[in-house]
Amino acid sequence: MNVLLDHLAEFREGFIGTVLLTLASGLLAMTLGVVIAGFRVSPVPPLRMFGTAWVTLFRNTPLTLLFLIAWFVVPVIFVPGLSPWTKALLALSFYTSAFVCEAVRSGINTVPLGQAEAARSLGMTFTQTLRMIVLPQATRTVIAPLSSIFIALTKNSAIAGAFSVTELFGVQKLLSDKGFPITWIFLWVALGYLVVTFSISGLFRLLERRLGVAR
Repeated sequence: MNVLLDHLAEFREGFIGTVLLTLASGLLAMTLGVVIAGFRVSPVPPLRMFGTAWVTLFRNTPLTLLFLIAWFVVPVIFVPGLSPWTKALLALSFYTSAFVCEAVRSGINTVPLGQAEAARSLGMTFTQTLRMIVLPQATRTVIAPLSSIFIALTKNSAIAGAFSVTELFGVQKLLSDKGFPITWIFLWVALGYLVVTFSISGLFRLLERRLGVAR
């Protein structure tokens, strides 16, 4: 308990950092995932190829390797001067977006094909059909998979602590280097992650109930 009370500011800062990083990367991953899922079911072959390549690349690349690329390759070849937080955001978002894409695509495939054909017969474009007809129905089936994906995202954010990003696991590294008992440090860090993951789980259970009533 003394470790927590004596270093409450560090734990609080790390907890807030984890929450912010999870929220920001989750929103970006969700946006990218939905767009890439649209590409994967698009009637345009180049878009389908791009979506397939995106998912194949990021699903099969270790997240730690993506962090290394974000730190040592992206600033040299693409965009120099990015902050550590932004690099972590990009690595987590791109990695998670591939899993979001596959969850959304599986939801899209549960919508009867006749609905899209009926929309096209009314003169609706592919984008309009996807946005107004297919995705609202697919949402109900992807809530549970997305819950697991975002819980995994929260735990994956711990890797950012090894790359000088302020978050919960980074607090563990800071305090253990100072010689504090590592058992108690890990206990409080683990409790912090549990608070975040239980909050995400509760939010998605609420969404499932709400959408279940709507169904």
